Amino acid sequence: MARQEAPGRPPGPRGHWLTGNTRAYEADRIGFLRRCHQEYGDVFSYDEQTVFVIDPDLTHEVLTRTGQSFVTELAPFDMRRDLDEAAAQAASWMSARRAVWPGLNRSAAAASDRRTVEILDAVVTDGAGREADVLTTMRAFTAQAIAEYCFGADADGVPALLHEVIHATKPFTESSYEFPAWLPVPRHRHFFRAYRRLTDALTGIVRRRRAANGRDPGDDLLGALLDADPGMPDGTVASTLHSILMGGHGVPAAGLTSVVWELARRPRLVGELRAEANGPAGGGPEPATAPLSAARLPLAEAVVRETLRLYPPAWLMTRTARTAAGLGDWSLGPGDDVLLNAYLIHRDPRWWRRPDDFDPARWLSGRPAPGAAYLPFGAGPRVCLGSALALRQLTLATARLAQRFAIESPNASSVTLEFMGRLAPAGLRARFTPIRQ
Repeated sequence: MARQEAPGRPPGPRGHWLTGNTRAYEADRIGFLRRCHQEYGDVFSYDEQTVFVIDPDLTHEVLTRTGQSFVTELAPFDMRRDLDEAAAQAASWMSARRAVWPGLNRSAAAASDRRTVEILDAVVTDGAGREADVLTTMRAFTAQAIAEYCFGADADGVPALLHEVIHATKPFTESSYEFPAWLPVPRHRHFFRAYRRLTDALTGIVRRRRAANGRDPGDDLLGALLDADPGMPDGTVASTLHSILMGGHGVPAAGLTSVVWELARRPRLVGELRAEANGPAGGGPEPATAPLSAARLPLAEAVVRETLRLYPPAWLMTRTARTAAGLGDWSLGPGDDVLLNAYLIHRDPRWWRRPDDFDPARWLSGRPAPGAAYLPFGAGPRVCLGSALALRQLTLATARLAQRFAIESPNASSVTLEFMGRLAPAGLRARFTPIRQ
C-alpha cells in the first residue's frame, strides 16, 4: 500500500524506516522503478524530497520550465542546495548557449565529418584484431573527436583530462548517498583534483589563444566563442567549453557502445550498413578512401536513433524545483528533485509499437511515435546543445564501423545494461578486424 503523503504529494513506496528505499533501489535500479511505475503510476515519490516522472508530457513540461520553476541537477556532493545561485548560473549558461550555437549547428557539424572518420579509424585500427573493452575504446574516440572540435590543434592533453574527470565522477553515479563537500573522503579529493586540472587547462588554452590570435581566433568552436559579440570573459568561455566537452564525450561514447552491442548480434544489419556506406549514397565507388556523408546514410541514422531509444545514455534527467511548483495534479516544494525517466518512456507500449524490439525500420517509415515520447537529448530550452553534432558523429561512426571492420564480441549475448551514470552495456568486449577492400 502506498504511504500517506503530505497533501499534494504523489504516493510512493514506504521503504525501510531508516534507509528508506535506497537499498531496494541500489539492488536493482530499473527493476525498482518498473515496480513503482506499475503500482503508483506515472508520478511517484521516492522519498520526501524526490519524485520520479514517467510521463512524456509532464517530462516535457518540466524540461520546458527549466530556468524558471526548475534548475538543472545540482552538484552530486553539494548539500547547500543554493537554488538562487543555481538559477543565476543557468541564466549565464543560456546566454553562453546563444553564443555557441552557430558553432554547433548542423552545418557547422558537417564540416567535421572527414576528421570524425579519421579519428575513429585511428582509434579502432590501433587495437585492431585484439579484444578490447568497447566503452573504453569509444571513449577514446569521442574524447579526441570533441576535443579537436572544440580546440583544433590546441587539443593535446584534453582527452586524458576528460578521462580523468569521468573516472572521478563515477563514484557519485554509483551511489545514492550524498556527503558534504567539506568531508575529506577520497572520492571528493579525487574529483576536486581532476576538476581543477581540467578547468586550469581549459582556461590556459583560452587565454593563450586570445593573446596569440588577436582578430583571427581560429575556425574551431573556441574560435567561434572568442569571436562572439558581445565578447565573453575567459572564465565563461572555459566553463562553456567544459560543459560541451563532458556532454560530447560521455553520451556519444555510451551510445556508440550500445550500437556495437547491437551490431555484434546482427551480422545481416552490418552487411546492410556496409552496402549503404559503400554505395553512391555513402560516399562513392571507392569505399576505403571516399568520404562518408552523414546526410546520406539513412539506415545508419535509423540504427542510431533506435539505439538511443532503447538505450538512452541520459536515461535519467534530474531537475530541482527552484520554487513551489505544480507537477500535473501534484505539488512540489523548493528543493524537491524531479527525476525524469527517458528509458521507461522510450519503452512504454502506450507510445511505441513493439517497444522492446530493436527495429530501425520504424525511423524509415514516417513518424515513429509522438515527439514527446522520444527524449535522448532532453527537450525544452536546455535540450542538449550538441545534439546535432552527436547524432552526426554517431551516424558516421556506425557506418564506418560496418564499412571497415568485422565486429565480433565474446560476451554480447550475456552482458546487461548498467543503470549508473550514462547507460551502456556493462563490460562489453569486442574485436574489430579490418576488412580487406
